[in-house]
Amino acid sequence: MIKIAFSSCPNDTFVFHAWVHGLIPGAPRLEVTYADIDVTNGLAAGTDGPDVVKISYAALPWVLTEYALLPCGGALGRGCGPLVLTPGGNGRGRNDGPGPAGLAGRRVAVPGARSTAYLLFRLWAARHVPGGVGDIVILPFHEIMPAVRDGAVDAGLVIHEARFTYPAYGLNLLADLGRWWETDTNLPLPLGAIIARRSLDPPAIAGWIRASVEYAWAQPEASREYVLTHAQELSLEVAKAHIALYVNEFTADLGETGYQAVTALLGRAAREGLVPEIDFAALRPER
Repeated sequence: MIKIAFSSCPNDTFVFHAWVHGLIPGAPRLEVTYADIDVTNGLAAGTDGPDVVKISYAALPWVLTEYALLPCGGALGRGCGPLVLTPGGNGRGRNDGPGPAGLAGRRVAVPGARSTAYLLFRLWAARHVPGGVGDIVILPFHEIMPAVRDGAVDAGLVIHEARFTYPAYGLNLLADLGRWWETDTNLPLPLGAIIARRSLDPPAIAGWIRASVEYAWAQPEASREYVLTHAQELSLEVAKAHIALYVNEFTADLGETGYQAVTALLGRAAREGLVPEIDFAALRPER
């Protein structure tokens, strides 16, 4: 039995459906914990964390003593970055406000202190928000858009399916941080990583995850009920769009470009004192 923790988002349930349901030959049974990314980041940092866990890449430097980065199963890509939203869009879905400088001193909701979204936001804000933002409020990702709409915060940093649904909340898109990152680096954005305890057998675990990904692609309808059951009332169309965006070539294997992207993000963050420095050579699996 392997204890695993990942989110209830469509990309994670799509990826792990086959393994969770015993469809991968030779793979051990899973005991699954479904939790928001801020919770899984905390679980991995604890003294008795899961055997395998989905975390933010931003949280990776704090857990590398106990866990190894797996080269598959995570979320990394283009056109899938976090968005900065402000109120008053009236469903138009575009920025009609004063621009990034208007965030100076403002109250901003983010989905986790060690989320990749928040790390990227800090890198972006250092260049675009003179004087810096004001209070940071940590909320579960599905509570952020209502908080912006209702005036509880001045802006929100959103992830996941919010990319498709924010106009319905009457919100403006102030900035697409994934687009900024891609323009600035010409690299995809590392979002969520899959890690496994070093005391187990990370290469074997990676093999079972890759087999689960390949099963999902070969039989995409097999996971539909499982995905929708955990999708927090998302429509089938939004769930499919979510999977199409976040489950891609890097989910099957990070590859050279994926590792370059991870190095670029965490290296820049370390130079600015936002995360601990790490040995990037040690991130790659042994050859």
